[in-house]
Amino acid sequence: MDSSNFLFQEGNSINRPPIFNGEGYHYWKSRIQIFIEAIDLNIWDAVENGPFIPTIQEGNIVKELPRDRWSEDGKRKVQYNLKAKNIITSAKEMQDTLEVTYEGTSDVKRSRINTLTHEYELFRMNQNESIQDMQKRFTHIVNHLASLGKVFQNEDLVNKVLRCLSRE
Repeated sequence: MDSSNFLFQEGNSINRPPIFNGEGYHYWKSRIQIFIEAIDLNIWDAVENGPFIPTIQEGNIVKELPRDRWSEDGKRKVQYNLKAKNIITSAKEMQDTLEVTYEGTSDVKRSRINTLTHEYELFRMNQNESIQDMQKRFTHIVNHLASLGKVFQNEDLVNKVLRCLSRE
């Protein structure tokens, strides 16, 4: 996927996370994950799994452990939470919201996969269309399907394109 089509406003510094501008969500998602993992893998775990809160179980009740009783490991895990919040405010909520917004719920994903698969199956070269334009349309469909988890073998894609070419 050509990332130059997306209008990201990234700094020239490795200290600035990639900014999401509403376009190219899947590209941004992988860039933000790489950015956070490069800082510390444990911080990405805090983003994906939500905040760690040291707790203690007293009988059947689970209570938050007072700060003065936290272990060194617990303190370290809490620090990862704070670092993650510093990188992206409410990282887990933001990630979940963006996933639903740009990937959709499972029902929306299934519907999008069905629609795109139908487009893929009926794909043909349009009359008076250049090969480059046809390839762009085809790549757009295949990339969207891949981002939703439906991936085709390279050989199948090549055969599909060859079958779609007009006689001219």
